[in-house]
Amino acid sequence: MTEIATPASAATDEARRQAEICNACRYCEGYCSVFPLMFRSRTFADADIVELANLCHNCRGCYYACQYAPPHAFALNLPRALAEVRAESWQRYAWPSALARLFQRSGVALVVAIVLAVAAIFLAMGALRPTGGRGFYAVLSHGAMVAIFTPLFLLPFLAMARGLARYWREVGGERVRLADLAAATGGAARLDNLAGGHGEGCNFEAGDRFTNTRRFAHQATAAGFLLCFAATASGTLYHYGLGWEAPYSLFSLPKLFGVPGGVLLTAGALALGLLKVRADPDLGAPDLWGGDIAFVLTLALTGATGLMLYAAGGTPLVPVILALHLGTVAAFFLTTPYSKMAHAFYRFAALVRDAQRRR
Repeated sequence: MTEIATPASAATDEARRQAEICNACRYCEGYCSVFPLMFRSRTFADADIVELANLCHNCRGCYYACQYAPPHAFALNLPRALAEVRAESWQRYAWPSALARLFQRSGVALVVAIVLAVAAIFLAMGALRPTGGRGFYAVLSHGAMVAIFTPLFLLPFLAMARGLARYWREVGGERVRLADLAAATGGAARLDNLAGGHGEGCNFEAGDRFTNTRRFAHQATAAGFLLCFAATASGTLYHYGLGWEAPYSLFSLPKLFGVPGGVLLTAGALALGLLKVRADPDLGAPDLWGGDIAFVLTLALTGATGLMLYAAGGTPLVPVILALHLGTVAAFFLTTPYSKMAHAFYRFAALVRDAQRRR
């Protein structure tokens, strides 16, 4: 494994202690990708622990199978140890890192404040309503939307790219090949690391009972998000490439992608939130619980307000719902580098690095 050093911490040292005990036992070798990687080495640099932490999907199967879990004197709780290292690494990679700490400490309040503030700004812009345009473009022009949301989209993702570059250097990442990306994409789409090594699922929300509920909720959320992105991309193509302006019919690509995407995004995010509420907080990073709930709340509101906007088309409710929807989308983008949305990037990078090691 890599010898690149990263800043040590109490969380990293505790995860290293537990990994060394796991390495001596090796009972969980087939559970997920964490353990084959862990068992390649007898000692672990700080960067190795960070890599293991970001490869872990917190399925919790290893905890319920572990003979050294509390009340044993070894007191192994590897899901929590890796969750704390994972969250610590995301905060360290984030730029500026103070915003990551703020989000994890007061995520719900921060999201609500951004949504309401941005919505109020859009409502106040009603005095500048365009004289032309149809649908929600009669409330806010296409040019105004592009001018506002282009930096809101680009700046957070530039910050995210900066953090990913730091992570890749620390874990000793190599030049990425198409085969690495293909393997990582397949593993991410199937969520192999939430299958428990046997396809019966994980123990996240049901103790020592296996279930695929969390796996399916993740897949629904991811599929919904990608469909919503496809709806936006196809709308952009319609507008700039074909000169067709919104609103679009139900059987147009933006609606064929966007409506089912909104449903899947909303339902999947609400399911993840419910599972989070029911799960044992001691098997994750308890201090980050509020930030995690804020993230799934933002996803659910993004999908729900988009559906509401479509349903309210042509009614006096459009300006208010549009303001709330745009405020929610703005909150989602602005908090991306600091919320659990970061896990999508870092875990994918961890899967790519794992594919490189398996060559």
